[in-house]
Amino acid sequence: MFGWLRRRPASRPVPEALWQTVLQRFAFLRALPGDEALRLRELTSQFLAAKQFHGAQGFVITDEVAVCIAAQAVLPVLYLGLDWYDDFVGIVVHPDEVVAKRVVTDDAGVVHDWDEVLSGEAMDGGPVMLSWRDVADAGQSAAQGYNVVIHEFIHKIDMRDGAADGCPPLRDNSARRAWFAVMQAEYARFREQVIIAERFGGPAPWLDPYGAEAVDEFFAVACEAYFVNRARFEADFPALAPLFDSFFKQQAAGRGG
Repeated sequence: MFGWLRRRPASRPVPEALWQTVLQRFAFLRALPGDEALRLRELTSQFLAAKQFHGAQGFVITDEVAVCIAAQAVLPVLYLGLDWYDDFVGIVVHPDEVVAKRVVTDDAGVVHDWDEVLSGEAMDGGPVMLSWRDVADAGQSAAQGYNVVIHEFIHKIDMRDGAADGCPPLRDNSARRAWFAVMQAEYARFREQVIIAERFGGPAPWLDPYGAEAVDEFFAVACEAYFVNRARFEADFPALAPLFDSFFKQQAAGRGG
């Protein structure tokens, strides 16, 4: 795997045939304008050189698998830079969803344990886990704004300041207050939509209802849609689109370091 990257990895692009194969899978990648497409390919190569992929449950990591994941993972940091992913190296890929056992002790000392089905998971300071089935289906699921790779890598961005709170690291407290003023309001609105749909038979929201679990999950779910189906996302969340633009494109606008 990665034979083309064995020497001077950061400067060696993904082979043309392989790159075109990956682009054909994902229309939201093919739709990037020329300068962003070139940047995506460059960062994908750098990402592949910096990370280690591991197959679980017998899953085999091929070049195509790795490039599919890397190309989607670098979308959120296209202008921020790969330093935002420097807290981990490993990416573990399962063939399908994973059942994880959870144990939590509540404030009263009662122990709760359950099984949780996961299509992905990002660990603070640790690796990222992904279901290949969900990764491979990202071209089709973009219509619903769903993308497991972007979801988990947004969690990585969110956790960089030590808290998964629905706000990425920002320059100061004033910027955080402005961010939360929009994010909390949109989260509350979305959560109400989900509750009305689930409890009272109201219309189901377009965005994945999992985003109603907590504000950090809402941030990750909203970013999935922002990157893979911008037009529909902007129509449903007109207040969030410019907020995300201001953060994810900050270097392009001359505001980032």
